[in-house]
Amino acid sequence: MPHQRFPKVEILSLTPHEIKFILSETDCSMANTVRRIMIGEVPTLAIDLVEFHENSTVLNDEYIAHRLGLIPLRYTPQDGGASGGAGDDAFLGQPHNSIGSDVQDAFVPHYECQCYEHCPRCSVEFDLNVSYNPAAMMDEGMEAGEALGPLTVTSRDLISNNDLIQPAHFLSVEEEQEAQDEGIAIVKMGPGQKLKIKAVARTGILKEHAKWSPVAVASYRLWPDIQINHEQVALLTMEQKQSLVQACPDRILELDDITGYIQPVENAWDIATFTEDLEHAQEALKKRPEDPDFVRVVPRQDKFIFNVETTGCMDAQEVVLAALRVLKKRLTYLALELDNLKGM
Repeated sequence: MPHQRFPKVEILSLTPHEIKFILSETDCSMANTVRRIMIGEVPTLAIDLVEFHENSTVLNDEYIAHRLGLIPLRYTPQDGGASGGAGDDAFLGQPHNSIGSDVQDAFVPHYECQCYEHCPRCSVEFDLNVSYNPAAMMDEGMEAGEALGPLTVTSRDLISNNDLIQPAHFLSVEEEQEAQDEGIAIVKMGPGQKLKIKAVARTGILKEHAKWSPVAVASYRLWPDIQINHEQVALLTMEQKQSLVQACPDRILELDDITGYIQPVENAWDIATFTEDLEHAQEALKKRPEDPDFVRVVPRQDKFIFNVETTGCMDAQEVVLAALRVLKKRLTYLALELDNLKGM
């Protein structure tokens, strides 16, 4: 019977749009499985059908439809939840302490729904009706002869028929404060132009189209195990120790000027990415090529540092949890199929 493993997770940092955690006591196969599921198999909502009633803007229908599909749509359950902080959620136009949640149990995939085209069980409708009327702007107080600049149509102009589904206009409060627009820009309009559309959002995964991916970044790297041979280091002079410490561009080592003791810096695991220069430097310091290394940086095969950033459609912690739910369903299905094969 294979050795049973009990993977552990340690969260290093958590915000609504980013999570950094350590996955340990497992191997690369499990780490890569979780990463690939987060990228390609967590379902989200995205605009899939667009019906144009009027479009006199400079962009054609296909271009605008493509831009609409890439706007992240955020699902917030009625019961809300505890998120990373009220200030980080308020910018999304949602109640305080609301979480951008998983849509797996809230909506039925459109290819499994029994409706003719679309219904509230499998889709969400959005309306957009914006026109640039200079006369109306004059009535609002614009002085005669003042130059009329372009009008930017943004994600805030999309009106949803489901209050639980709204566009994620910004990732953070800081991004909203620095932005020049009120949301994600769709198209710029000139005087007299109009855009009127009706859009339908459906659930899907990245394997169908990239617009359904819940993450912008989902990566991991192996934990660097920094091993210092203090017996060999004791044979070096203070100048040689200093050159050894400074050889690594990541500065993962520090030297005590009084005792001459070399040890890893506190956050060495986080900054150790390029250590080839350190390897070359200590080769030059060895008296014989066969002498042991002074410092070795060995990637551990059972410990991984994950970094996940979302597009805004889901909170980062929900992306990780949703990926684990998908993995659990797949393993349950595999176990049932194996049992059926045994019974044949």
